[in-house]
Amino acid sequence: MCDKCGCGDSKNETSNELTLEENVKEIIESIRPSLQAHGGDVELVGIEEDNTVNVRLQGACQGCPGATMTMKMGIERILKERIPEIKQVVAI
Repeated sequence: MCDKCGCGDSKNETSNELTLEENVKEIIESIRPSLQAHGGDVELVGIEEDNTVNVRLQGACQGCPGATMTMKMGIERILKERIPEIKQVVAI
């Protein structure tokens, strides 16, 4: 373990999880204007231990036939490109 950076420190693992969540929130915030322009929206619900991101589609996205395409080809693709450790994105 290194005293300078804290690698191997269990507290560091927690801050990495927070950093992951902060990164996901930032990316979702950058996606939201595109969805809002079409009457929809997306909200981060949480991130599971296996790095599955749970989101809630809102507005026009909720129940839209194209919502699956928006999730997989839009939101999930962007998140996985920018944060490779993301396993998947699931709408709940």
